[in-house]
Amino acid sequence: MIAVTPTRQAPDRKRSPFPRTNFLGLDFDTPDAAAVVAFLQGRRADDSFGYIVTPNVDHMVQIDTHPDLRPVYQGALLCLNDSRVLARLARFHGVSLSVVPGSDLIVALFGSVLQDGDRLCLIGGSDSLANELKARYPRITLVHHVPPMGLRRNAAARAEAIAAAACADARFTLLAVGAPQQEILAAEMTAAGTVRGTAFCIGAAVDFIVGAQVRAPRIVQRAGMEWFWRLAGSPRRLGRRYLVEGPRIFRIAMRWKRDRDRSAG
Repeated sequence: MIAVTPTRQAPDRKRSPFPRTNFLGLDFDTPDAAAVVAFLQGRRADDSFGYIVTPNVDHMVQIDTHPDLRPVYQGALLCLNDSRVLARLARFHGVSLSVVPGSDLIVALFGSVLQDGDRLCLIGGSDSLANELKARYPRITLVHHVPPMGLRRNAAARAEAIAAAACADARFTLLAVGAPQQEILAAEMTAAGTVRGTAFCIGAAVDFIVGAQVRAPRIVQRAGMEWFWRLAGSPRRLGRRYLVEGPRIFRIAMRWKRDRDRSAG
C-alpha cells in the first residue's frame, strides 16, 4: 500500500460551483473548460488552499490498486476528468463526464489567468524548465523548489516542499512531481494549513508550455487516441502503463457497474 498521511482538514468541496457526478467511485466535477478557466480567474493568492486533480485512466487504475488514494483525490477542490477514453467509457455506462485535460488547463493558466505581478510556485521540474518559464513570463514571479527523488516515501522532503510553497505566497502552485506523489503532497498541504491559493497536480504538463513535449494533433486528441501518440513516442517508458495496466480499467468499470446495479436493486 502507498502511505498516505490523512488530512486533518479536508478542503470544503462545497466551494466548487460545479455539478458533480460519480464514476468508478470517484466524484468528478463536470464543467467545460471555459467554466473552469473563469473559476480560476476568480481565485486569489489569499484564498483558502484548494488543489485540482485531473484523473485519467492510469490514475483510476492506481486508485483501484491503492484505495487509500481515493480520499486524496476526493478531497480536491476540483476533480476534473483528463481522459477522453474515460469519458467514453463513462458514457457507455450511462454517465456523462466532461473532458478538461490538465495540459490544456495549464496552457490556459499561462495564457489568460496569470496576471502581471502574480507569484507562481513550481514544485518539481528541472532548473532549465524553471529558467525557460522565467524568460517567457518575466512579469510573473516564479519560485522554484526541487524536491529529491523518492518523494512518496520521504516525509521530510514533502514537509520541505510544503514549507517552500507556504513561503512562496503564490497565487498558484504547480506540483510537477508525478502521480500519485503530487496528489499526496497536495493533500498534506491541506493538512498543514500553511499554504494558500490554488495548487495544480500537473505532472509534466508545463513541458508543453516551453515546447519540451508536443501535444498530439487535435484530430488525434478528439479521436481519443492521444495515449497511442504518447506510446509511439516513448514505447519503453509507457508500454506497460498503456498496454498492461491501462486495460484493467474495463474490468474496474464492469465491477463498478455490477456493484451499482446491486445497490439500486
